[in-house]
Amino acid sequence: MPRSFWLLLTLAVFYQTASAQTLQRELGEFDLKLGTTQIRSMAQGLVTPSKGSLDGGLDLSHQNGLYFGQWTSNSGTSADDLSIEMDTYAGYKHQFSGSGYGYEFGLINYEHITEDVDPSREFYSGISLFGTRLGAAFSNDPGRRDTSVYADLGTTPLLGIGLSMRYGNHRLDDPLTLANGEMVQAYNDWSVNLSRSWAKAQFNFSYTGTSLRGEDCTSYSGHNAYCDTALLLRASHPLF
Repeated sequence: MPRSFWLLLTLAVFYQTASAQTLQRELGEFDLKLGTTQIRSMAQGLVTPSKGSLDGGLDLSHQNGLYFGQWTSNSGTSADDLSIEMDTYAGYKHQFSGSGYGYEFGLINYEHITEDVDPSREFYSGISLFGTRLGAAFSNDPGRRDTSVYADLGTTPLLGIGLSMRYGNHRLDDPLTLANGEMVQAYNDWSVNLSRSWAKAQFNFSYTGTSLRGEDCTSYSGHNAYCDTALLLRASHPLF
């Protein structure tokens, strides 16, 4: 369908759901969701649609596990720096009844409406097995290739600590030349996350790192917020 159709449809979602973050309707054997917050994550949480200052989209799923969705987000504060991205995804998700096993696979297409760049695509898959969730994704972006794996091992029964890990490999089509003359074409990044509930508060500890060091970090554009090794402790407590 024409790109303008999906753009108008998504803009309609913005206005229809301004007062409610998610609107859900049953259409026969299909379940339709419209929202201004991200409706679905894929590959056990490894892959999510892009997030901007204004978001909206739809998700249509069938009882047999097939699903389709489209998500639009924008960034920028003026017409000069406005950037609109449209993410379209389709996949299949199945959970075996009476067991702790399930699987999922699909494809998501990222298209930049306001920029003259080629769209990128990401293949993803995930499995769940008795409280453990594993996800993997491979993206083909203009000028680069990214591979990511994710593992959520659940909560340990004795200590009550949740453990999840993520590892990524990033490879550039053309190496970047740094100021010191060195060249960087591929690098890795990783993260380890611990979570613990205590006295009605949620504590999260994260360790992140990359294979880049020093001046090499000027070429970093991976999953982590920081290139060098970083430790982050966060605590949250509900007010009510």
